[in-house]
Amino acid sequence: MKILLAEDDDEVADFVTSGLSEAGHGIDRVADGRDALSYCLYNACDLAIVDRMMPGMDGLSLVKALRAAGNDLPVIFLTALGDVDDRVAGLEAGGDDYLAKPFHISELLARIAALTRRKGGAGEVTSLDVHDLHLDLLGRSARRQGVTIELQSKEFALLEVLMRNAGRVVTRTMLLERVWDFNFDPGSTVVETHVSRLRAKIDKPFDTPLIHTVRNSGYIMHGPR
Repeated sequence: MKILLAEDDDEVADFVTSGLSEAGHGIDRVADGRDALSYCLYNACDLAIVDRMMPGMDGLSLVKALRAAGNDLPVIFLTALGDVDDRVAGLEAGGDDYLAKPFHISELLARIAALTRRKGGAGEVTSLDVHDLHLDLLGRSARRQGVTIELQSKEFALLEVLMRNAGRVVTRTMLLERVWDFNFDPGSTVVETHVSRLRAKIDKPFDTPLIHTVRNSGYIMHGPR
């Protein structure tokens, strides 16, 4: 899942980024409300975590502007303002959930999963299938031919990107940005290393390979043709 974190406190932002990244989510960070609004309007993401008090534009104004523009991106407010009136104001502004600081990362992850399930009823993708491989995005599990495949967090995130783009070439740069959240480094072998590990789990034990290398471009995922 791709998540925008709008938070101007570096310590909190580092904590959230670390926790969500370890759970396999991709994180983009901004520290200004206006930057957050621009990001949400012109970039694709699955969910936003928004601080109430930010420079440029406060969280309430940000969410109101999103809703006024017809953007229904799920939003979780993350803030030190935890009184009942503050929570009500956040929800009335168009927020979907409200988590007061201090908090445990496990609770934030649970709220993200719960919000994803609720949005799933409105058409949110909760699972992916390519040929005989099934990926459960909510349960964070993979199965092929009925066999459960154990994946590390980065392997799961890598597989999710490939399956979401099944039939299309996904470049190394795209994978670095979406799975590891850093710019392209021509000397890095992290993508190749993780693709190799992923192939050992989802391809080698089975008759039909699903992950295919596109020379000088990247990778493409598809079943038999």
